[in-house]
Amino acid sequence: MKTSRWDTLIKNAMIFDGTGALGTVGDIAIHQGKIAARAANLDAALADRVIDASGQWLTPGLLDVHTHYDLEVELAPGLAESVRHGTTTVVVANCSLGLAYGAQRDGTQDPIVDCFARVENIPKPVLKRIADRVNWNTSDEYLAHLDTLNLGPNIVPMIPYSMLRIAAMGITPSVTRAPTVSELDHMERLLEKGMAEGYVGFSSDSLPFHYLANDPNRDLRIPSQYGTFSEVKRLTNVVRRWDRIWQATPPIESPLTVFRTFMLTSARLYGKALKITAVAALDVHANRTLVKSAIVMSWLLNSWLFKGHFVLQSLAARFKVWGDGATTPLSEEIPELRALAMCDLEDTAARRKVIDTPGYAERFIAMWMDGKTGFGLARLRRWLRIEHYAMRRDLAEMTIDRAPVAAWQGESFEAVYARLQQFQLGENVARDAQEKSALEKFAKPIANEGAFMLHMLREFDRDLYWNTISANVSEKSLRKLTMSPMFLPAFADSGAHLTNLAFYDANLRALRIAFEERGLAGVAFMVRRLTRDPAELFNIDAGSIAIGAQADVILLNPTALAKHDGEAATRRIYREVLQHDQLVNRSDGVVAQVFINGACVWQNDAFTPVFESEKLGRVLLAKTHLKAA
Repeated sequence: MKTSRWDTLIKNAMIFDGTGALGTVGDIAIHQGKIAARAANLDAALADRVIDASGQWLTPGLLDVHTHYDLEVELAPGLAESVRHGTTTVVVANCSLGLAYGAQRDGTQDPIVDCFARVENIPKPVLKRIADRVNWNTSDEYLAHLDTLNLGPNIVPMIPYSMLRIAAMGITPSVTRAPTVSELDHMERLLEKGMAEGYVGFSSDSLPFHYLANDPNRDLRIPSQYGTFSEVKRLTNVVRRWDRIWQATPPIESPLTVFRTFMLTSARLYGKALKITAVAALDVHANRTLVKSAIVMSWLLNSWLFKGHFVLQSLAARFKVWGDGATTPLSEEIPELRALAMCDLEDTAARRKVIDTPGYAERFIAMWMDGKTGFGLARLRRWLRIEHYAMRRDLAEMTIDRAPVAAWQGESFEAVYARLQQFQLGENVARDAQEKSALEKFAKPIANEGAFMLHMLREFDRDLYWNTISANVSEKSLRKLTMSPMFLPAFADSGAHLTNLAFYDANLRALRIAFEERGLAGVAFMVRRLTRDPAELFNIDAGSIAIGAQADVILLNPTALAKHDGEAATRRIYREVLQHDQLVNRSDGVVAQVFINGACVWQNDAFTPVFESEKLGRVLLAKTHLKAA
């Protein structure tokens, strides 16, 4: 009678263990969800299942440390769109938003809907369905709830600052006045409680274009935006004492404020370094100085002068953004577009009413044409690529993905505008009767490209689906940022911006860049950057294939990886679980198999029956908390 020692034996894989060491060909044995053995030529007779992984790479499961999966995990806890790309651990409650304190409804206001809808571009009906499911009110109850879900990947929660302020003050007070002494004490106690419960850290948000979505506060930013420096300092001192991490987005309106805020990392100034990870090192196309400033700031904060522990996140992809009409993550920073984004996503009539408001068209056109004509500072800033906004407002760089006029699909706005100008001069340039009808509806003569764009938004609204690349346009710069040991490949924003962003395969894109740049040595470097390094930064038990570690393992096909084009493999699909469209990525053939807790959940480009039928992932708490316990 055969006596098996292992459940699964993976043989002949090139193993990259996450330490940064070069890959070596060998075998990995898995038993009862743990790594049981690693060596060359392990005995196949001792395993129930043997997988020949010749020609494949084996790595620890990849980490995604910047997600907004707090919401989707309640509807589809397998988090399929990340697992299929080899992600086995996700960090949630980024950017000050999360569910640690439940729905926080007060009978009139709905904070989950209010905070997430515009910041993360998630439709209100989807958010309301999730809020309706919430049956907890405290941070310990939330951990217990997560532990009941049939998790696919491991999930790592933080304490979210906006929700913390709401818990202590209520939503309207949290954005309209300063906290009282007792309210600030309450915030500190709640944060201390979360750290004692094992939360890995605290997240905040200071980006000046993150707004609430419900009346009466639609013109106000999310609560964490109103925390003063002294308030933030007091709260992050709690995080510092517990040696946890602060995830932050910078107050980009003032470089001096950014630097002052992030100096909180300094051990020299505060006695002990505060771990900070911040969003994001992006080469913004409209302002080429931002990434240079990020490099200087990171170097300085981590230098002997400040003795900090500061890590900026980067994105191993061109920052390609889609727009549903005027609704994009870029809209909120421009007042004239924000007036449209303030309307509910489904409310076309409200946006048309804004556009038809006296004086709005003039303001919109002035905004769109700013810096494009004449002489002056705005023209100079545009020429030098040091504009204030991330959105370039360049018709040549904006591509129509889908529109009621079929002939426009795949064309730039500039091409359509040029044809409109010819058409209005009497030239027979319309592609077909459908386009001719559309061109006839424009004001004649069309004043400029601002008037053209305003007409397009009013006439077609969300039926006009388009994209642009606002950052990381330069391939050279993208590769430099991705391969830099100064920045952590992250910032996928998985689970957010349903129809506006898709970087679920960002880890695979980073691996491809590393392979192309440095061969197998680059792969070893990048596997560490995607596994052990973020696990150590967030102080969690993940990213390892050491003996005894949870068996979160992936097998990759290097030939398919070398051909993977994540941007080209982006798809807009309807997801029944969300009852809404979503942008996703496909990497078929690249990830051969994914194991979580020793169970194979993905193989042959499909999920296995065990996926979401039982709990595989864990709720990961801070390792220091577990040791103390």
